[in-house]
Amino acid sequence: MSVDKEFISFKCLQVSQPIGNFYIGVIDSRDLVRIAFADVRKIAQEERSVDKYLGIERPLSKPRVEEIRNYVRTVDATFPTSIIVAVSSEDASFDQKTNTMKITRDEKVAKIIDGQHRIAGLEDYSKGDFQLNLTVFIDMDIEDQAMVFATINLTQTRVSKSLMYDLYDFAKARSPQKTCHNIAKLMNSKEESPFRNKIKILGLATGKPEESVTQATFVERLMQYISRDPMLDRDLLKRNKDIERAKEKDSEILIFRNMFIDGHDAGIAKNIWNFFKAVEKRWPEAWLIVKPGNILNRTNGFSALMSFLRDVYLYLDKPEVIPIEECHKILKKVKLSDDEFTSENYLPGTSGERKLYKDFLNRSGIGS
Repeated sequence: MSVDKEFISFKCLQVSQPIGNFYIGVIDSRDLVRIAFADVRKIAQEERSVDKYLGIERPLSKPRVEEIRNYVRTVDATFPTSIIVAVSSEDASFDQKTNTMKITRDEKVAKIIDGQHRIAGLEDYSKGDFQLNLTVFIDMDIEDQAMVFATINLTQTRVSKSLMYDLYDFAKARSPQKTCHNIAKLMNSKEESPFRNKIKILGLATGKPEESVTQATFVERLMQYISRDPMLDRDLLKRNKDIERAKEKDSEILIFRNMFIDGHDAGIAKNIWNFFKAVEKRWPEAWLIVKPGNILNRTNGFSALMSFLRDVYLYLDKPEVIPIEECHKILKKVKLSDDEFTSENYLPGTSGERKLYKDFLNRSGIGS
């Protein structure tokens, strides 16, 4: 290592495994961004050597970076798992006597093996210290880099969104996520509920024939009526700060936001219950029976109905709770029979969902 170079120094432990020695330390995020982020920027323009070796593309996802950028500013942000980089011995050295790693302070030094989005999300972080676990491999050849990347990214089990929402059951503070999760569980378990045993809690089928909507789908479709930025609302509430109420036009989009702010979760649940009880009454076979080709009680049908719920709520002049009979009167005007809710009439995906929503809106007369 040249004596003319500037260095970042931090404490490390040496770890010996079959692959060889590597080093685990704690580094300030600003220092890591300084030496590694240039490689992240490069990802968006050309293939990295690891990607080329594996024959894959690993572009930087701008939405994912933005999601992380927002997350790191929350009150309980954490990245407990290590970011992994490979550095040449020309730019790194480890002092066994002092357990100190020195890496050249240069933006082209650290090749990111795992953690590109976390680093990119921390690029503009300015809220104080944010230390990171860092694993450093020195003089790691391309084959070993590829194998480590593959082991971490290609064989791991993804956590389902439904499980993520289910974990809010353990949260003590109020949040849009927790409220929607609780309503989903209530709807799925309560006798006489229009969603009785219909929701795949954790997104995993239990074998019950009625299951047709995932917990994640239910939560996300409901949460769109409570918050534009659920993570920000959660963070503010956890900091014991007020969140902004929906006013004027905003209240026509976030129809349940003020109920949530007022702690009236039961009112939100009752609106969902009553609307879908009217759906069950209007199309009992299409809603209750899960069978091939029937889409009303699946993701597309449920999502279209959730969109239509907003129109019904506004048409009825935003009552505290929409009455079942009033909803049923509106649904009766929609001249669709139970056997018309098929995947042939309403194709899988967003196009079929939009078509079904427009049919509900136009045929009911409340969209004109």
